[in-house]
Amino acid sequence: MLISGVRHLYFRLSQHRGCFPWQGRSLAVAARNGVLWFSGSGTLPGGRGSEWSVVSLAGVCGLLVLALADVGWSQTFSQRGFLETRLAVFPSIVPGDSGRAVGEGLLRWEGTVKLGAGFQVTGGMDARTDTHLQTVRTGSVSLDDRSVRRPALAVRRLSAIYNRGRLTVEAGRQFIRWGKADLLNPTDRFAPRDFMNVVNSDFLGVTAARATYDTGTTSLDLVWSPWFTPSRTPLLNQRWVVLPPEVRRFPLADAGARYPGRGQVGARVNHVGRGYEASVMVFDGVNHLPLIEPVFALGGVRRYYPRLTMVGGDAAVPLPWFTVKAEAGYYGGSNPAADRYVIYVIQAERQSGEWSFVGGYAGEAVTDRRNPVDFAPDRGMARSFLGRAGLTIDANQSVAFETAVRQNGKGMFLKSEYTRAIGAHWRAAAAFVLIQGSDRDFLGQYNRNSHGLLTLRYSF
Repeated sequence: MLISGVRHLYFRLSQHRGCFPWQGRSLAVAARNGVLWFSGSGTLPGGRGSEWSVVSLAGVCGLLVLALADVGWSQTFSQRGFLETRLAVFPSIVPGDSGRAVGEGLLRWEGTVKLGAGFQVTGGMDARTDTHLQTVRTGSVSLDDRSVRRPALAVRRLSAIYNRGRLTVEAGRQFIRWGKADLLNPTDRFAPRDFMNVVNSDFLGVTAARATYDTGTTSLDLVWSPWFTPSRTPLLNQRWVVLPPEVRRFPLADAGARYPGRGQVGARVNHVGRGYEASVMVFDGVNHLPLIEPVFALGGVRRYYPRLTMVGGDAAVPLPWFTVKAEAGYYGGSNPAADRYVIYVIQAERQSGEWSFVGGYAGEAVTDRRNPVDFAPDRGMARSFLGRAGLTIDANQSVAFETAVRQNGKGMFLKSEYTRAIGAHWRAAAAFVLIQGSDRDFLGQYNRNSHGLLTLRYSF
């Protein structure tokens, strides 16, 4: 049936060329360096005609739905998605970036096909653009999110899932989340993020095979990821990279990255007991947050990703007035330039009527300091008091507050947001982010990046 669906999709493509920008010209497809390339002129990557527009993504997704429906899958196919526009306004300019407003557009689509007998296939794609050159302008479709800038077209998720009784197996591009804490997750090692905006990050998928065996009270989670996906770091020439004054005088180039060739493995055991829930986990792989090395020949810097081993645990204990959660991870490894340290979080959360509260402390203890040059938001948020509060005003309105205050008082982050649903499909949000502190503190260095944020989303 799957082969029949592919053949049908090919036929529909040949019959619906009007949906595509090349208007009847031949279609070339090639996989190269983890990227899928489309060309409307029959030209492979590098030649003329290899541009692919956002309209093509919508056309392909629509034709895929038609193809699946035509082979009898209409009863088991579901889809959802949204179109979102966002405007960030910064009152202050910063050295190297005079832009005060950044506009973004994102189209996200997800679909699931249930094939029967416990099998299903889930896929999703992103199409995006922006006004600040944070997104590439080529027509390539990213399969691994390794680009310096965000891809214009990306496979967000594409995996096959099999479930039988207590066993669930998933293989492909997927999202894997570990940890119980809400404020910071030291054990969440298969969850790289897009840190183009450091205080408003989004998770990236990873290519992995995952098997989970769940008895109801105890579960075993095994993960193998053969292909490394890094976190995306801010662009060197934009406001979320703060360079020392002595470095700003010289042009600094991005010399790319050195990616590891090895895979990653992890195991997690979770147990639900009488009055508590706890997990232990182990990870052997690569840190998705980079260390930075100079490349003098190119007059720039390069990212590289050290080997990382992590052992950790988490627990949640409900008490009469609130629930206590704790999570901790020890980070080691064989790289001589990387620190060895512990990050831990302890928090309390409570629901009171329409209010929800979460507050706690994230700490760090360095056991072997090597003083590397790195980009580590998880460590930057440690040694801080963290909090979050939310109020559901009614079925259509809510407000939320989030804060982080460094224990030494040298850095502070506060975000407030108001959200309102408009009808069945529209949602609007207005937020303001305030950042204060010292230039030598991870949070404080972004003291010129306070900004307002307007978001409008249409869901379908």
